[in-house]
Amino acid sequence: MQRIDRLLELLLGSLLALMVLDVTWQILTRFLPMSPSSYTEELARYLLVWIGILGAAYAYRRHSHLGIDLLTNALPEKLRIKVRLLTICLCFAFAASVMVFGGVQLVLLTFELNQLSAALNVPMGYVYSVIPLSGGSSACSVSTNCCSWCLGAAPGETLWSSLRNWRPPGAR
Repeated sequence: MQRIDRLLELLLGSLLALMVLDVTWQILTRFLPMSPSSYTEELARYLLVWIGILGAAYAYRRHSHLGIDLLTNALPEKLRIKVRLLTICLCFAFAASVMVFGGVQLVLLTFELNQLSAALNVPMGYVYSVIPLSGGSSACSVSTNCCSWCLGAAPGETLWSSLRNWRPPGAR
């Protein structure tokens, strides 16, 4: 799991660096020769989409996503556990059905229709492929977080360390 986190960190950092270079190039070509580059705005837009969607999956993996727990903290313990399980199930259902299944359908459809981006002339299926990638990452994260939570892992503890420390009820 740490390898996946590291891979996502490197990918997100590289995409961000590329976007900074792209926008810098756009500014330079707009004001110095007074002839803006035609592809930089579209590339920056697609990079921002990739960073946003992959970043959301990465934030969920790291428990860094925005969560409002004001209402759930006010609930009794048993109801809080049920709400937590419902939330986990809904997150998994969304990631698996909408992002993975729907995203794959969207990617396949855009490749089938040969839809190209306006300035870059790149197949839009490549742009949209971030949706199932991020959905798969999120679904895996939800699964491992659920298993960790069910095994009684402390916040931030990984599934693998909680499995090493797990003992059946009643065992010493």
